Amino acid sequence: MANILKALSVLLRYPDAEVAEAAPALRAVVDAEGRLSAAVRRGLLELTDQLAGRDPYDLQERYVLLFDRTRSLSLHLFEHVHGESRDRGQAMVDLAELYGRHGLVVSARELPDYLPLFLEFLSTLPPDEAWPLLGQPLHIVSALGERLRKRRSIYQWVVAAVIELARSRPDAEGLRQLLEAPDDDPDDLAALDDAWEDKPVTFGPGTGDGCGRAADMLRRMGADLGPPRRAEDAAAGKGGDPWPTS
Repeated sequence: MANILKALSVLLRYPDAEVAEAAPALRAVVDAEGRLSAAVRRGLLELTDQLAGRDPYDLQERYVLLFDRTRSLSLHLFEHVHGESRDRGQAMVDLAELYGRHGLVVSARELPDYLPLFLEFLSTLPPDEAWPLLGQPLHIVSALGERLRKRRSIYQWVVAAVIELARSRPDAEGLRQLLEAPDDDPDDLAALDDAWEDKPVTFGPGTGDGCGRAADMLRRMGADLGPPRRAEDAAAGKGGDPWPTS
C-alpha cells in the first residue's frame, strides 16, 4: 500500500521536471498494483504517459487551471469544509502535529491539508492505521472526484484510486452538502479572482503561502521514517474532528 499511496501523491503534484523524471517509476508502481480496478489503472497509466511525454507547459497550464484557479477543486482539503475560518487554522495545526509525531517533517512551503502531502503521510503508516485515516476525508475526496469526472479530467483517475483504496463509503450527508456548493467555472476569470481575493489563512510561524512542490515529496520518497506510533488520535488531534461534514 505504501508504494501506491506515494505514487498517487506524486501524480497529484504540480507536474514539474521532477515529476516527469519520476513517471517511469510511477508507471511501474501503478502497473503492479492489484488492488485497483482495471479501469482506474488504465487511467493512471495514461496520466503517467502524459507526464512523461507531453509538453510540460501544457501540463502545467492544465494543472493550474484545474487546481489553482478553481477553488471548488482545491487540493487543500480543509478549504472545502472550513473555508478561511479560524477552524481551518486549528485543524491544520493539529494535522501538522500529527505528522510530526510520526516523523514526517513538513517544509514551510507545504500546507498540512494538501491532499498529496496527506497521501504521502499515510504511506508511512502501517496499513491497519492508514486505511481508517484514508476514509475519514472521503466525502471531500469524493466531491473532488465527481467534479473532475464531470470535467472529464485525467486527474479523476487519481482520485478514483484513492476512493478504491479507502475501502469505505463517504459520509453521505457530508458529500451531499459539498456537491451542493457552487462549482467554479475556470473560464470565468473575474469570478475566480473575486473568490480568491481574501488573504490565505495562516496557522503558525514559518508557514508558507503556496502549495507544496513535488521536489519536497520526491526527496522524501523511500526515506526510512522509523516505526510510527499508533495513530489513535490521528483524525482529531487535540482540536477535534478535522474532517467535519458540515
